[in-house]
Amino acid sequence: MQHAEREITEPVLLCDKKGQLNPGAIGYARRPIIQSNLKGHFMRKKKWNYWCVFGEDLLFSATISHLDYAAVCFVYMLDYETQRFYEKQITLPIGRKIKMPEDVLGNVKFMNERMSVQLVHLQGETHLSVTIPDFDSEVLHADLHIKHPAQDESLNVVIPRSRDVFQFTAKHHSLPTAGFVKIGSKRYDFNPDYSFAVLDYGRGIWPREAQWNWAMASQRAGGRRIGLNFGGKWTDGTGMTENAVFIDGKMMKIHEDVLFSYNPSNYMEPWKIKTRFSDKVSVTFTPFFERTATTNVQLVQTEVHQTVGYFNGRIKLDDGSFLLIRQMLGCSEDHIAKW
Repeated sequence: MQHAEREITEPVLLCDKKGQLNPGAIGYARRPIIQSNLKGHFMRKKKWNYWCVFGEDLLFSATISHLDYAAVCFVYMLDYETQRFYEKQITLPIGRKIKMPEDVLGNVKFMNERMSVQLVHLQGETHLSVTIPDFDSEVLHADLHIKHPAQDESLNVVIPRSRDVFQFTAKHHSLPTAGFVKIGSKRYDFNPDYSFAVLDYGRGIWPREAQWNWAMASQRAGGRRIGLNFGGKWTDGTGMTENAVFIDGKMMKIHEDVLFSYNPSNYMEPWKIKTRFSDKVSVTFTPFFERTATTNVQLVQTEVHQTVGYFNGRIKLDDGSFLLIRQMLGCSEDHIAKW
């Protein structure tokens, strides 16, 4: 069995004065108390704030990222019923004006004439505002208020591949979301009782080439807010995982690698996700939509296959009981990066 991971309970810096991984930051925390003070390692620092909001009718996502030599911002939407999908991506070489915060809930903005994305955290809420004049030949405007319940726990974990190659990620799940997304004359409203946001905050020093899997879901099931977070490949063998289950804001950390089984020739076939050694996690993910996103700009070459679908299966809880997962809407992805 994999060993139990170290839990961090006091604020800590991710890096030492030389910009190397601080050994005291290796572990996981239930609060965003790890400060990502990256420096040095030019070309290798990777930073992103990715948001995905599951509404009753619409999946909406906005990301601001910085790869050290370029800033990349992308926004996409999927109407579940009609499967209307559209994505817009803007890349700014160098991107000096884009300041990525060291704190998980710090403010960040990406603004030019083609796209405006603003993430402002204030009084326990993240205000996500997006305006795009030409989004599939229509005007898009999103105004979403994402609540961070005061007692909610989150997964904040440092993945240590070496002192010079490491990643801090914060996964915040099942955050109640209110507001709207308007595309042309079509308006989608978000009810915080049934609409939930997921934050993926990443700060790290990465190798030139990397691959990872990520599966996640945040929904209301059986009257409870349930969040699932599973990661693979990048984390394997490091002694740390990105695996956790959230029930009404309380996190159960899974101290074990999970294995993703899927067909890379056909991502629409069912995926199997299970823990390496035990029966802790045993779920099947069945996609109904595949998003393929590629970037090939100078130094950046990435390929993402993100599928949207339903999780079914069970999670064994720490008390020995099982959390049954039935038709839980979420995403699973295969990401290959050369950056």
